[in-house]
Amino acid sequence: MSQVRHVLGISGGKDSAALAIYMKTKYPNLALEYYTCDTGKELDETYLLIERLEGFLGQKIMQLRAVEKSHEDPFDHFLARKGGYLPSSLIRWCTRSLKLEPFEQFVGNDSVISYVGIRGDEDREGYISTKPNIQSIFPFRQNIWSEDVVGKVLANGNMENMLDLCSNTILENVSARFLELLGQPISLEFQRPQKLRSLLSLNAKDFNRLVFAWLKSTQYPLALESVFPLVENDENLGINDIFRLLKESGVGVPAYYNKVSFEVKGYKGEYARSRSGCYFCFFQQRIEWVWLYEQHPDMFFKAMEYEKDGYTWGQNESLAELIQPERIEQIKLEYLQKNTSGNRLSPYLLDRIIEEEEVGCAACFV
Repeated sequence: MSQVRHVLGISGGKDSAALAIYMKTKYPNLALEYYTCDTGKELDETYLLIERLEGFLGQKIMQLRAVEKSHEDPFDHFLARKGGYLPSSLIRWCTRSLKLEPFEQFVGNDSVISYVGIRGDEDREGYISTKPNIQSIFPFRQNIWSEDVVGKVLANGNMENMLDLCSNTILENVSARFLELLGQPISLEFQRPQKLRSLLSLNAKDFNRLVFAWLKSTQYPLALESVFPLVENDENLGINDIFRLLKESGVGVPAYYNKVSFEVKGYKGEYARSRSGCYFCFFQQRIEWVWLYEQHPDMFFKAMEYEKDGYTWGQNESLAELIQPERIEQIKLEYLQKNTSGNRLSPYLLDRIIEEEEVGCAACFV
């Protein structure tokens, strides 16, 4: 029996769902535990996605709740403890209290590999636990390793050690160029991201084998594993791959990603939700708040009820202000201006509309 637990969190969004499908399909012998952190404020489509995933995976997705014995939903429980202070990008207490802490309680002090669904076309690491017994792996990226691991592996002080490992690790006819890159110190002219990209583009699998060999001398959870199948992974999956995995599996794309048509001032556009999570997530764009108001008005008005005592979901604008007809129109026009390409619509849409309105008004006085 492995001493290490392998876990994968389902957020309800496309990326984590696709990752679960990907791992089940490509690594069926890996004993993965699936979990989801329920805030009590998810869209119905999120719960439907989890049900479909359970059918595909053939196993239960464990539901974690931050407060099991409270009579309130987890979010409402912590909101009361925060004195009604709504979370924001500056103070993300919801992520810590409703997601990370339940997850860390779930794994306890066990050695854990946590699989994270950040895509190869994204340049971010995400909000990830820093507990030493939890190691994050990114299967969708050509670089499956976390920033802390890469930083230590490619540190100039570790360079000789990595070169020595090359002679003691089973590699695929490692090239002279690979050894040359590995032995080139990081400098202002050759920074760590460039060195990493160069090594991965030359031979990602050999780089992974070297990192796994180096991990054996550390306290990371993977030091306890004799083999790790993902070292043979050199794929780099983007957004189109994610949608393909969801569709081909039969699980399907969460309904809130389906684009809905709208029209404003004679111009046509489409909107949808860009992320999973609570229906009142403060990370939503204003156009997504408009989407919520028009597609799920009941949930929008529930979100409005949380705005009190000067606390609002958006900066300098309440939801009551946001849904004024003229404001909705402005938000849609700005969204169209930002997201329309080609000759169908001028990049100066707002200027054109204002000009047309001024011409129309002037014509009234001719």
